[in-house]
Amino acid sequence: MKNKQAIIATLKIKTDEGDFLARYSSAGLAGLDFPAAKSQRATTAPAGQPVARWHELTTRAVLQALQGRTMAATPPVDLSCGTPFQRKVWAALQSIPAGKTETYADLAASLKKPKAARAVGGACGANPIPLLIPCHRVVAAHGGLGGFSGGLHWKKKLLGVEQASRLSVLASRQNIPLGKRHFGGTPK
Repeated sequence: MKNKQAIIATLKIKTDEGDFLARYSSAGLAGLDFPAAKSQRATTAPAGQPVARWHELTTRAVLQALQGRTMAATPPVDLSCGTPFQRKVWAALQSIPAGKTETYADLAASLKKPKAARAVGGACGANPIPLLIPCHRVVAAHGGLGGFSGGLHWKKKLLGVEQASRLSVLASRQNIPLGKRHFGGTPK
């Protein structure tokens, strides 16, 4: 059953991509909105709450995610707004490595619900923290992107920076300068 979260603070996260909006309940980060064309209202964190520390962690995690980097630490999250099935999907999303994708059908099968690909898509769409709980890594079986609550331009952007970051890490492990990668054959 879904619970209504009591939001105690709504704070902006300024990035080069625009202002994200983080919503906190007494249990942790409860929502994260992508930059919007319309103005977003932020409040101040109430005194005595751990929100300031959570917001530091959220800000760092957002900036790392936008660079395609693995998040060093994340704040506690409040996912009580979701159904038990949605929370299972959201937990499974966190096991998909950066730079990799999985189909809605594969994710459904991994949850032992092979006929629930559409329900997985619905859970991804209901994800309240789509950047940090990476639903952008789930794609359609036919090779299409599928949907994304932040918009397809964000899904493309996030997948692109993650794949570029992953290639950079792989190249550095093999001591291959990025400008001089070769694929197969003998290096010149």
